[in-house]
Amino acid sequence: MFLDNFKQQPLIIAEAGVNHNGDIELAHKLIEAAAQAGAGAVKFQTFKAEECAGRFADTAAYQKGCAAEDQFKLLQELELPFAAFAELKSHAEQLGLAFLSTPDGTASLDLLCRLNLPAIKTASGEVTNLPFLREIAARRKPVILSTGMSSLGEVQKAFNTLLNGGASEIILLHCTSEYPAPPADCNLRCIPLLKQTFSVAVGFSDHSEGHEAAVAATALGAQIIEKHLTLDRGMTGPDHAASLDPRQFSEMVTALHKTSLMLGNGNKSAAASEQANLVLVRRSLVATADLKAGDVLTPEKISIKRPAGGIQPELFDQAVNRRITKNLCADEPITWSHLGEVVPL
Repeated sequence: MFLDNFKQQPLIIAEAGVNHNGDIELAHKLIEAAAQAGAGAVKFQTFKAEECAGRFADTAAYQKGCAAEDQFKLLQELELPFAAFAELKSHAEQLGLAFLSTPDGTASLDLLCRLNLPAIKTASGEVTNLPFLREIAARRKPVILSTGMSSLGEVQKAFNTLLNGGASEIILLHCTSEYPAPPADCNLRCIPLLKQTFSVAVGFSDHSEGHEAAVAATALGAQIIEKHLTLDRGMTGPDHAASLDPRQFSEMVTALHKTSLMLGNGNKSAAASEQANLVLVRRSLVATADLKAGDVLTPEKISIKRPAGGIQPELFDQAVNRRITKNLCADEPITWSHLGEVVPL
């Protein structure tokens, strides 16, 4: 399984996306920043503008700050040459990162499959593009499907298309496709809903500001966290403002690892760190006053106090009315070694 390749979960994917602004050297620097920040994978977007945008596609509101007047021209400015992806993959793997990229059409999908990526990551915009999902599924690789802008029914159709088309594994990412995503629209409770509905690993593609949503998603069971990374949030480009810079990304990685550690194994038992306190804080049966061997331990001669070194309070009824076999001091914990036979009243 795809996630079995990673020791630490959640798998943290640094979404370099198009934050390279079409500059290969900047793309390499993003890979280095992802590794230094502690990500487990770095992801780009592989496309030709002609594959994914027509000449009538307007820019989204979050893209309006860019100089390009429509999506087609914007994407042209953000393209990396296909030949660059082999060297980017090699660089990432040299730094211990898994390399992922999102294809936007047949040509980019062919390229990524030739590069033998460990999984195909699909964008939220493809949820209803069932013909392309069938094409992806036919490659029989693990597929990570982002589900922004989707209803549960649309996700079901996409999931069935991938499953029936031959995808070797399907992982779903909950997502809100706005940049940045408003906190009230994050709807993180969809993470356990998707997991319960589809019985597959579920993650979170986080477009919100900060890393609080990523921490909360991890607590809700997200096994992948994808977050945009930029070298400078003030750079011109569609995604920089909704990204984390390297310092912020590193802080998120630390917070997610700490959160994952805090989740534990889900078995309710005393933790190792609690053991010493358990004896000191819990109570046991103790003598209310000095008692002599031969006395009968009647209820009024018993108090329930700290520490927990004596007979447990729940066994009070079994301890009363027994012959004391050893002298006891006031407040001394009573153990079974202090007691003999029951004395009939």
